[in-house]
Amino acid sequence: MSKRDYYEILGLSKDASKEEIKKAYRKLARKYHPDVNKEDDAQDKFKEAKEAYETLSNDQKRQQYDQFGHAGPQSQGFGGGFGGGAEDFGGFSDIFDMFFGGGGGRRDPNAPRQGNDLQYTMVLNFEEAIFGKETDITIPKEETCETCAGSGAKPGTQPETCQHCHGSGQLNVEQNTPFGRVVNKRVCHHCNGTGKQIKEKCETCHGRGKVKKQKKIHINIPAGIDNGQQIRVPGKGEPGANGGPAGDLYVVVQVKPHEFYQREGDHIFCDMPITYSQAALGDEIEVPTVHGKVKLKVPAGTQTGKTFRLKGKGAPNVRGYGHGDQHVKIRVITPTNLSDRQKELLREFNEISGNEPMDEHGDSFFDRVKRAFKGE
Repeated sequence: MSKRDYYEILGLSKDASKEEIKKAYRKLARKYHPDVNKEDDAQDKFKEAKEAYETLSNDQKRQQYDQFGHAGPQSQGFGGGFGGGAEDFGGFSDIFDMFFGGGGGRRDPNAPRQGNDLQYTMVLNFEEAIFGKETDITIPKEETCETCAGSGAKPGTQPETCQHCHGSGQLNVEQNTPFGRVVNKRVCHHCNGTGKQIKEKCETCHGRGKVKKQKKIHINIPAGIDNGQQIRVPGKGEPGANGGPAGDLYVVVQVKPHEFYQREGDHIFCDMPITYSQAALGDEIEVPTVHGKVKLKVPAGTQTGKTFRLKGKGAPNVRGYGHGDQHVKIRVITPTNLSDRQKELLREFNEISGNEPMDEHGDSFFDRVKRAFKGE
């Protein structure tokens, strides 16, 4: 069964804000949580809403989903799928907190967290995808602020423990629910869940601990990469928080179509035009391939649409498993703008051949029709 549209699941339009996405998910989570709703399909609807939220609340995953649909966030491609940093809401502990007052506990706000992944789309021509290339790309990305070493505080000062949440990053909020009066944990709005407050902010990053920079990255495109595949560059995504590792960079490849070749996997296909006389008498022709010109013997009596295989003249396998083949389809070109002499010779040929098209066995089309009706 095909998956439902994530925006449809949450009841939102495609331009919904992060806050609207979060609000819609909370509403559905309360409605279909298995500990509250005992209907048979409640658990499936709860999982469906959670999956939609986890994709749309992540900028990289949402961008992939908007572009490629359900194949985007889970796509494997050449280098794997898209990840992201820790989410503010969406884990099991958040659902547990919502209903039972935080018994599951939230992640330590000061624990190391991996940075977000980045995506870059690279456009290649046909030959670059076949043979690969090395190149440098420049991407805008966040870097740890060198002035404050990522603390966000003015040099010579340090962030202080939040006096409101005492460094936990959470505040207890009492709430009346159908289960009675419970205490829920919420992100501390004084420190935004970090557990720390900055009295004197760094003048370079204004307390963020990160700055936007244009970063040059060297990329090695492997030979044989195909349209839609991606390359994972470890550690070249956004920097982590609290000493956590950086995310990864995913380079998604788009290959321009070629005017002569078509590609399917590791195989290359092309049409090769020849003249009527070449098809009738046979000839040795030169066929262009991505590896250079190759001589191909065309037998006498070759019909249009006949396909020949040039073994090993296709694209290299991106994982190093040899080469594909090139398939050459013959197209017999009917002559136009004939001279009087050419017309005269063709009329003579037509009279000699008896005005009936013959196959390679010397049988006419009409002979084959007669045999078919006789059941021969």
